[in-house]
Amino acid sequence: MVDNHAVKNWKESLQQFLKPSVIIMLFFGFSAGLPILLIFSSLSLWLREAGVERSAVTFFSWAALGYSFKFVWAPLVDRLPLPFLHKKLGRRRSWILVAQVFVVLGILGMALTNPTSSSMSLTVMAFATIVLGFSSATQDISIDAYRIESDTQEMQALLSSTYIAGYRIGMIVAGAGALFLASHFGSTGEHYSYSAWRTTYFIMAMAMLVGILTTFLAPEPQVQSRAANTNFTTLDYLRFTGLFAVIASIFAGTFFVSSSLTENLKSQVAAVIGEGLSGFLIESTHFIFAVGMAVTAAILLLKVHFVNKQMVQETYVDPIKDFFDRYGQSVAILLLSLVGLYRISDIVLGVISNVFYQDMGFTKEQIAGIVKTFGLIMTLLGGFLGGILTVRFGVIRMLWWGAILSAATNVLFMLLANMGNNVPMLYLVISADNLSAGLASAAFVAFLSSLTNISFTAVQYAIFTSLMTLLPKVLGGYSGSMVDALGYSHFFLMTALMGLPVLYLVWLAGKKLT
Repeated sequence: MVDNHAVKNWKESLQQFLKPSVIIMLFFGFSAGLPILLIFSSLSLWLREAGVERSAVTFFSWAALGYSFKFVWAPLVDRLPLPFLHKKLGRRRSWILVAQVFVVLGILGMALTNPTSSSMSLTVMAFATIVLGFSSATQDISIDAYRIESDTQEMQALLSSTYIAGYRIGMIVAGAGALFLASHFGSTGEHYSYSAWRTTYFIMAMAMLVGILTTFLAPEPQVQSRAANTNFTTLDYLRFTGLFAVIASIFAGTFFVSSSLTENLKSQVAAVIGEGLSGFLIESTHFIFAVGMAVTAAILLLKVHFVNKQMVQETYVDPIKDFFDRYGQSVAILLLSLVGLYRISDIVLGVISNVFYQDMGFTKEQIAGIVKTFGLIMTLLGGFLGGILTVRFGVIRMLWWGAILSAATNVLFMLLANMGNNVPMLYLVISADNLSAGLASAAFVAFLSSLTNISFTAVQYAIFTSLMTLLPKVLGGYSGSMVDALGYSHFFLMTALMGLPVLYLVWLAGKKLT
């Protein structure tokens, strides 16, 4: 059952926000939310000001695919004790700290790269962005496990709403804060300044100290998932880590080596079926081919006993088997389908949103003030309401309303695209979109937490959140090409229609789980 959250009265609900575990999640949420916009919207505006093509800008969102494949290395986070740090900080906090350090290094790497300095600069920027995406996803794995293990299941709705509040504050610092700072230091759409963006990203790296300090001050959870098998040797862990490194390297190598062939194919196919559709089909095939090569390499390494098969069984197979055993095959597939599609409307639209505002003629200051700052207030309000209402009325009912509102607000973007530079309409769109996003996110995180078995905390939750973002982010990488082919109005209508199947899945899940 997932709809078992209930408290006696509103006062008791509000008092739960003062618990230390809830307050800690506010600061961890900030640390988790800071990196995401440095990969997406703020980076998009930086690259657009630097004169990078719109289609290339949205392809950078693929650097965050680490969020979608984090289940691959989640077992390392769940089971591998880090030398020295494990004894000092414990399993969860040691991994959080290491991830935060690499987040800082990724941000600094981006800051030190001018995307217009040479033909290789975009490649270097992409590498730094991948480091940031990978380390940020690792931080998410660790913090999610920390949250689930730090308090009871009944507290997860409030923990998630506070986490989302901190997450959004981190996003506003990296979103509106980055835009204000870049403007203050002298970079505009008419006059690009690399030094302004470099200083801005340096400041973003310093802001990560909030999360690092929280890691040192927060207590280690008392209840954790299964401890690592003491029968596994250091060599077993090293080979297991090596397996992931080989898979990641083959995926990245295949993807980049075949890029030139992909470009040639796109130009040839574009002459037959059009540029927008050809780009989507060829790039999808390109991505699937790279994944296939990585999976093939993993199978071959398993066949030659490169890694301990028992370790693979316990870290990958057992968590999945547990989920299907608990819910049964049909319900498990239904739940995984809901997880994979619930955020599709928001994520696909979100990749192109800042470029859309810019193309509509809104200034960077307006984007920072209305979209980021005012939008944050509405998101925090939505998250707060989502946490309280989920506790009072149950997860499924709030998932339903969140899905309805998320799809409906995308229609408002279509209206804004037809109206153009209209500030009152922008306020209305941002109010509705962020309020519904905050409400839906609080309910959805509580839903995902309820599906997780404490014996496989990090792995199962990483699988859920990876599945949640995989398809939307792959599609989001083509959002620039889709807008070029369809125009903004039809694109926003398409994202709204993407949310309709979600309503049926929520209704069906409610029947199966209650």
